[in-house]
Amino acid sequence: MAWRLRMVPEKTNIDFFKWQYVTFGSSIVILIVTIILLMTRGLNFGIDFKGGTTIRTESVIAVDVGAYRNALDGLGLGDVSISEVFDPSFRADQHVAMVRISAREGEEAVTPEVIAQVEAALVTIDPAITFPAVESVGPKVSGELIYSAIFAVIAGSIGIMIYIWFRFEWQFAVGTVAALAHDVVATVGVFSLFQLKFDLTIVAALLTILGYSVNDTVVVFDRLRENLAKYKTMPLLEMMNLTANETLSRTIMTASTTLIALAVLMIFGGDVIRGFVFAMFFGVIIGTYSTLYIAKNIVLFLGLDRGDKTKKADKNEFANIDA
Repeated sequence: MAWRLRMVPEKTNIDFFKWQYVTFGSSIVILIVTIILLMTRGLNFGIDFKGGTTIRTESVIAVDVGAYRNALDGLGLGDVSISEVFDPSFRADQHVAMVRISAREGEEAVTPEVIAQVEAALVTIDPAITFPAVESVGPKVSGELIYSAIFAVIAGSIGIMIYIWFRFEWQFAVGTVAALAHDVVATVGVFSLFQLKFDLTIVAALLTILGYSVNDTVVVFDRLRENLAKYKTMPLLEMMNLTANETLSRTIMTASTTLIALAVLMIFGGDVIRGFVFAMFFGVIIGTYSTLYIAKNIVLFLGLDRGDKTKKADKNEFANIDA
């Protein structure tokens, strides 16, 4: 018999509702603390949301992000982001980078004098460097991006809720969206607490977290729907515990393998993607927690129609998944 790695025993009997008021209370506290943090500390918006200037550089010499950063450190620029640009259409000797500089407090954009200082500093380390484009983002555009980002997250959540509603029942949709909102708000709270840079890449991470979390939750709900047809007289709470235990191996394995990949990216991926990866790393952890302790608990509180589920279960394409 082939040996298989198991993160959890083949059969578990964990009572996920034993501390339901503690877990629910903790989640409510997290949400309240996040709201307070956003009202008092706010978010450390990046250039995308705060406004600033982007300088495109081009050279025949390979881009050294560390050298660029060292050259600009003494200028007192504040928030600076340097990233190399890769494109298959570039020539072999065409090396392009983007230097993003945030606007200072009270200013709408980076002044021409500051831009000249940045260009002069970069020329000292690479005499062949040129600056083919300089673009500025003002506060008006930044404000529109903030509203667009909020709308994107809300629209994604509503779309997921509608899908779950049609796929299962409205109680499942409410439980799923509540868990997704919990994951997004908790992740934003961490960024506010530690004043990590919040830009459009983090918004992309939040949308990715929505997709990951709903995938995890749908697998549990699919097994729950199957069990509703199989155990018609079993109390709903016991059935939800059974379902969570049956899918626990799959849940833990999925989260663990994802976290391993994200940990490698966080360590070796560099500064450019570290914020995105951190948001994803935390989102996977909190998403797994919400799948086990938030989504199905809300469904339990709302109650379910224990009518005939056999017809729906027969159509369940995930029914035979070895979780």
